[in-house]
Amino acid sequence: MRILFLLALFLFSFISSFAQSYKTKDNANKKAMKFYLKGKELSRSNQDDKALASLEKAMAAEPRFIDAMIEWAGIKYNARDVDAAEKKLEEVIALDPYYNTKLLYTLGVIKKKKDDCNGAKKYYQQYIDAPKARTTLIEKSKKAIKDCDFAMNASSADFSAFDPQSISDYINTPDREYFPSLSVDGETFFFTRVVRNQEDIYYSRKTADGWGPAMPLDEINTDDNEANQSISADGKVIVFTACNRRDSGYGSCDLYLSEFKNGKWTPVRNMGRAINSSAWESQPSLSADGNLLFFSSKRSGNMGKADIYYSKRNAEGAWSLARPIKGKVNSKGEEQTPFLHQDGQTLYFKSTGHPGLGGYDIFYSKLQSDGTWGEPVNLGAPINSKSDEGSFYVSLDGQTAYFDSDKVLTKEGAGTINKNLHDIYSIQLDEKLRPEPVTYVKARVLDAETKEPLVAQVDFMNLNIQKRHAFNTTDKAGEFLVCLPAGKSYALNVSKTGYLFHSENFQLEKKGTAEQVFELEILLNRIPPAIASTPAPTKPNSQPTVAVAPTPIILKNIFFNTGSATLKSESTGELLKLLDLLRSNPKMNIQINGHTDNVGADAANMTLSENRAKSVYQFLVDRGISDQRLRYKGYGETQPIDSNDTPEGRQNNRRTEFIIINK
Repeated sequence: MRILFLLALFLFSFISSFAQSYKTKDNANKKAMKFYLKGKELSRSNQDDKALASLEKAMAAEPRFIDAMIEWAGIKYNARDVDAAEKKLEEVIALDPYYNTKLLYTLGVIKKKKDDCNGAKKYYQQYIDAPKARTTLIEKSKKAIKDCDFAMNASSADFSAFDPQSISDYINTPDREYFPSLSVDGETFFFTRVVRNQEDIYYSRKTADGWGPAMPLDEINTDDNEANQSISADGKVIVFTACNRRDSGYGSCDLYLSEFKNGKWTPVRNMGRAINSSAWESQPSLSADGNLLFFSSKRSGNMGKADIYYSKRNAEGAWSLARPIKGKVNSKGEEQTPFLHQDGQTLYFKSTGHPGLGGYDIFYSKLQSDGTWGEPVNLGAPINSKSDEGSFYVSLDGQTAYFDSDKVLTKEGAGTINKNLHDIYSIQLDEKLRPEPVTYVKARVLDAETKEPLVAQVDFMNLNIQKRHAFNTTDKAGEFLVCLPAGKSYALNVSKTGYLFHSENFQLEKKGTAEQVFELEILLNRIPPAIASTPAPTKPNSQPTVAVAPTPIILKNIFFNTGSATLKSESTGELLKLLDLLRSNPKMNIQINGHTDNVGADAANMTLSENRAKSVYQFLVDRGISDQRLRYKGYGETQPIDSNDTPEGRQNNRRTEFIIINK
């Protein structure tokens, strides 16, 4: 009992000491109260100078009048005299840290703005520990402490290497430009421009001297606002934001889509309720193949005010119901401007919810093996700053980043914020912040005889994991474009009913291979009508198709171990394509040919080539193809198709192929 009595006496004395050390509006003298109330009245009518003078008279009449001190500090803070507000609030806290608990949080904010992170952390933590602290401000305080920890660790950033370049005088103008994006070949630059308060989508073509004059995308733009465009890698699909469309909108801002067909953009259409809600949807990002869409939404049920969502497009062109992306990207803050790099596994975005330097910072997240997105990584200073950052786009090779900013980033006036001047800049991206480098295959598929374009199936396989990388159909011009992230090997198979298939192999495992792009013309040979189950169609009144000569079809994705005739597992996909061709055309008979380079003895090479051809023969027989339809033969090194003086040439000579035969 004695201990409890002493504790109660201590608490009473502690509280009484505060009560005796200052006055409040409840017990201040009449003179002080008169000036205090007059000061508040003047402040409400925006007569700040007179209000401050009246409050100072109140504090003179009652030197520790805590309410007058708080009111005076508030006016100074709103007038951006942060130093004066800070000093007065510290005097208030010294009198009683819990008289107005929120002032602890306010002092934390002030200290953080002045880059005094240690001081800020002290007051934020005091607020967290204070009685009657509000849950929302506790969460903000915890976030601010993490921001301070990050800022203190990021303070050693190398600003000397940060050399932003204005993208072009044709692109950056006295109007506002933002949301940059680039065609996969780097030849066309897309962006949004605001002219007389109207947003439109513009593009610029690359010339020998840089970017050419910017032109509006007239087939997409209207008298309303169009902005925040995303173009698929093949340039055939555009998704963009339009707001408040009375005829087709679901919410304040929706996502719309158009496709490039027959040399022009189709009429735009709302992407529908699978994507859009009654809220705000914007800032789309299409995957390289155009079948995956990321965007930001402010719909109800979010983790924060704005979350990043995704949707998949199926083979029929329908988009799945959009869902928040899985993993650690979305937070209690805002996540916006998602950009999925063409590597398919690096997502850049801006956020207020993860530890950063202030406002919106740029982050990236990596796709994990379980399909979720990993812990966001802040790009750090000098890309991020205490103010808000905008959208962020990274080139195909990962070396150049494009971003928009309302800060003057050129050396003259660097860092100055000008809200009326929003421009686009480029920088060389630090290696540790880059995505995986990516190249692309751009091809046109033609009939080998008539040279007319073909609508054919295009199938890419990731050989390293034996998983399909991309599956598509060429357009009416016979064209396709597919992005290939480096570090892997890929098999390509192009097929069409009534034609022999064509295969290619792309080995991108060596460093630097992504700098090479592949532009191909693929010629498909017709299956002779006499043996084709479904002959290739011909035009009316055309000449009869000439039977295909026994031209060898090289199987570029058949692999053996060095000096061995044992098929490697990576060969399975190509072998199954050949098996399907024979099953679909039961009248077709083939001969499988094996070839080697000139390394080693002639006789050994002849034997090896024949054994390799036999391995393919046996694979087909084991799966039900009659041996009466098949032959195999080895040619050793006798029929080279390339020089044996280079590693690449010898690799081309080591090949397996087939020809159609009569039997």
